[in-house]
Amino acid sequence: MIRLLIADDHPIVRSGLRAVPAAEPDFEVVGEAAGGERAVELAPALAPDVVLMDLRFGQGMAGAEATRAITSRADAPRVLVLTTYDSDADILAAIEAGATGYLLKDADPADLATAVRDAAAGRSALAPAVAQRLLGRLRSPGSALSRRETEVLDLVAAGLSNQQISKRLFLTQATVKSHLVHIYAKLGVDNRTAAVAAARERGLIRP
Repeated sequence: MIRLLIADDHPIVRSGLRAVPAAEPDFEVVGEAAGGERAVELAPALAPDVVLMDLRFGQGMAGAEATRAITSRADAPRVLVLTTYDSDADILAAIEAGATGYLLKDADPADLATAVRDAAAGRSALAPAVAQRLLGRLRSPGSALSRRETEVLDLVAAGLSNQQISKRLFLTQATVKSHLVHIYAKLGVDNRTAAVAAARERGLIRP
């Protein structure tokens, strides 16, 4: 049996996700969590093989942070991200946090079941759109935003000043400005507003 822990803050979504394992004879849902903190608490107690992890919860610990906390422990379960978000910022955060797979919530139930089995076996399970994004980054590394550049631009999009970004990311203001210079060059723009617009159009940061 493949033991599953479902982590999502929407009861209807959790109910829908329970229906997928119910149709698979080798799946068993051993627990549910409505938040990242709860998922981190339940993972060692319930010993699931795979955690189906949303990326954004209404409040508290985000999915990427919860993923990192879960996968950092000995004998950790695999984490399969299941979300509606497919920006570079979300994908990179999840993969770097230790997620084995990344699927979108519009995935076919059969594809989800296959991804769960792949994750349980330690194989990567990526939605086609996600795999395409990652391949694009590998093929054109010079034009792809780094993880830190993506974080900086995400905060610019949220309306934070350079000073606020430096405090949030524990960087000097000079470093923030340097990241922005590199971002402008990669995106072919010359100001913050244009950078945010271009990044959103390309799916590099959240809408």
